Amino acid sequence: MNAESDGRDGVVAATTAAPATGDVNGEERELGSRAPQYIQARRTLHLSWQVGVFVVGLAVVIAGIIMLPLPGPGWLVIFGGMAIWATEFVWAQLVLRWTKRKVTEAAQRALDPKVRRRNIILTTIGLVIVAVLVGIYVWKFGIVMPWKIDE
Repeated sequence: MNAESDGRDGVVAATTAAPATGDVNGEERELGSRAPQYIQARRTLHLSWQVGVFVVGLAVVIAGIIMLPLPGPGWLVIFGGMAIWATEFVWAQLVLRWTKRKVTEAAQRALDPKVRRRNIILTTIGLVIVAVLVGIYVWKFGIVMPWKIDE
């Protein structure tokens, strides 16, 4: 049985009509360059535009990678670099769409009452364990201040 004769065309069209990327209008943007039209019309200008976008995006992504072990919003900066690349390159647009979809799905899962209850219970158990361990440490070794109070 082929897809034309089983009557599922309406179902397939209905499932692909609403993307899960969180766009305001419920529509995904077209893939491709978002450079101004006069730049796209001239090949050498468009190529130099792409090189400039790539270099700026690369600098932002490298800064984000450097910020991962250091203080700073590393992942946010990396996604910002990907967004810069997505203004010009289709592969970056596809990666950004996939990332948005996964973040949206994770946020919806995290708001599930069962998952929230489980996370609250696990956090409470973790805090109780840490409090007990700190209490045992203080009972066994006492609190030693880093400065001299007696003087």
